[in-house]
Amino acid sequence: MLDNNSYKSAPLSNFEHNSNSVLPSLQAQSFFSSDRQEDNRNFTKLLSLLQRRSLVIAGVSMVVMATLVAHSILNAKPSVYESSFRLLVEPVNEDSNSVDVVKDSTSISNLDYETQIQVLKSPELIGNVVKRLQSYDSNITYDFLLSSLIVKQLGGAKIIEVRYSSEYPKLTKLVLDEIAKEYLEYSQERRQTRLRQGIQFVERQLPSLQTRVDQIQKELQFLRQNYNLKDPDSLAIEIGSQAADLSKQRQELNLQLAQVRASLAILQGQDGEAIALSDAQLYQQLIGQVRQLDVQIAKILIILQEDNPIVLTLKEQRDSLLPLVRQEAQNHINLKLSELTTQLQRLEVINQQLSKNEQTVEQRRKQLPNLSRKYTDLQRSLQVATESLNRFLSTRENLQIQISQTELGWQLIESPSLPQYPANSTNTILAILQGLGSSLLLGLGAALLLEKLDNTYHDIQVLKEDLKLLLLGNIPFEVKLQNNQSRTFKERFFGIKQENRILQENTKADTELNLEYNYYSSPFLEAFRVLYTNIKLLNSDHPIRSLVISSATQGDGKSTVAFNLARIATAMGQRVLLVDADLRQPTIHKLSKLNNSCGLSNLISSNLPISEVILQAPSIKQLSVITTGSLPPDPTKLLSSEKMKHVMRELAEKFDLVIYDVPPLAGLADASLIAPHTNGVLIVVKIDQTNSSVLKLAIDDLKIAPVNILGIVGNAQKIRHSNYY
Repeated sequence: MLDNNSYKSAPLSNFEHNSNSVLPSLQAQSFFSSDRQEDNRNFTKLLSLLQRRSLVIAGVSMVVMATLVAHSILNAKPSVYESSFRLLVEPVNEDSNSVDVVKDSTSISNLDYETQIQVLKSPELIGNVVKRLQSYDSNITYDFLLSSLIVKQLGGAKIIEVRYSSEYPKLTKLVLDEIAKEYLEYSQERRQTRLRQGIQFVERQLPSLQTRVDQIQKELQFLRQNYNLKDPDSLAIEIGSQAADLSKQRQELNLQLAQVRASLAILQGQDGEAIALSDAQLYQQLIGQVRQLDVQIAKILIILQEDNPIVLTLKEQRDSLLPLVRQEAQNHINLKLSELTTQLQRLEVINQQLSKNEQTVEQRRKQLPNLSRKYTDLQRSLQVATESLNRFLSTRENLQIQISQTELGWQLIESPSLPQYPANSTNTILAILQGLGSSLLLGLGAALLLEKLDNTYHDIQVLKEDLKLLLLGNIPFEVKLQNNQSRTFKERFFGIKQENRILQENTKADTELNLEYNYYSSPFLEAFRVLYTNIKLLNSDHPIRSLVISSATQGDGKSTVAFNLARIATAMGQRVLLVDADLRQPTIHKLSKLNNSCGLSNLISSNLPISEVILQAPSIKQLSVITTGSLPPDPTKLLSSEKMKHVMRELAEKFDLVIYDVPPLAGLADASLIAPHTNGVLIVVKIDQTNSSVLKLAIDDLKIAPVNILGIVGNAQKIRHSNYY
């Protein structure tokens, strides 16, 4: 007997642990290879989008194209004939060596084409053409002629193209012939006259420009000579170097002055004589002799008396040396004093000269900004004046060359021709092609907009990647099943509710559908076999004994999946019970062709034994079914009752697999009441229909409740199957 814990014995962790080995058949049936390149996947998605939205693209394109065609027809203009002629207005460089001599290497044109074109369209020139044309047609005016006249430079070439269009081909050619004649005359006469006037103006300006250049050059030469100025930068470097040298000399001079003054002060001091005489050689020699005599006298006085002649002689010698000592000391001190005084005077003279030099350098440094600015202004003025002079000289040469060239006039390199076909016929074809392209772009835009607003899944692989849940099956779109559902919808729409009548009218279609189920090569049947195999392999230790099948919204095909899964499991030898737990809008009794008078609601609300509500499906005798029975006023009360839990445990003991078909998840609690007492929930997602936001919200609600989500099943996928088997 299965209790609540046994229903939860297959957690998601086990499913994830065995996912690599559990789903080999699902991987074998995958319609999208996981190792396909990203660009191929994008291309496949684009093709799928185009195929899915082909009706929208075709519809929008047809509407837009029809609108454009209707607009073109309603606004069709009369036939317009257009012709043109071309004028070579400047000589080609290779044809004139004289031009190459004066023109620079860039070969920039001297003709102002924009101004020239305005002159060619002016009333002065076109007016003469109008006067001559009025002899043919008096209705021709300047404004009428100018409205259809186009004068432009042909690309970057030295060619002017003139185009004219009208409703009459002969008039078009006549107008162009007269305009070409007028332009050629203008190039020979009036344009040459204006060039000569330009030369006269240039020659009047040249003397003043030359005088201005000479004057600036003289001022610049004077500035260089007076201030020995090559350029402001070198002068600034020179002044800086002089200032640094003077600063160094000032430091050395101050040091010498301090030394001399210190020596002079020492000499004039109390101990100065002794210090000064310390290096006097003659004085030191005399002092030495006096000291030797004193020593001799002192030695002799020990033996002899002071009046002894020898003593007296030595004393006389010493007394004679003392004046010499004093004289030599005085001479040496005077000499030393004289030398220091002379050296001090010399250093003071140098100091005065150094101060003058410093003042001169400082004055030059203060003048440097003014000199630099004046020098820069003169250089700039000289450059501007020189460029103006050169430009005027070059202009004079170019004008002289152009005068020699205009003697030949402009050349008509393409004459006007008589137009044979209307010019706007090509425009109509072009407009149709542009309209076709625009309509296709608008159709694609509409398809992309609908795709952006579409909140459903169109691809099983996108569904799997978005939900991050196990994809247990992918049920293909079945035409016969769709036709059967369409008939049922029509009957509901027209109010036919009698079940007996429905069963009778659908007998033939149901028989065909049953034959389809028995056809083992059917992709529809094989998909359910894959689904059942994957469910069995989810957890080999604890096989799935009961499960709930539901969907996010109504119409996703949950009941169809539940019914056919039960039939497949039965055909594979399992004891299967299909329970219609949708007590709101039951469907299983219609699919299984059973009477719904007594079912699950009667079993829960009464003391009926389970055997009385278990029915056998007519199409498959081994399939057991419990229909809903009478619809209760409060389904949630019955589904949440203890009786319901007891019934579910008892059913799980009697059958190998119990499948519960419950109402949709969105907005209803029925699935959350039943699923915790089963091995998990199987969520059916209908391709191109199920709202992704509603589906995700429903899955989030299931995750909050103690519900095990087994995986998802894609339904109604429109794909092309292989005919290998």
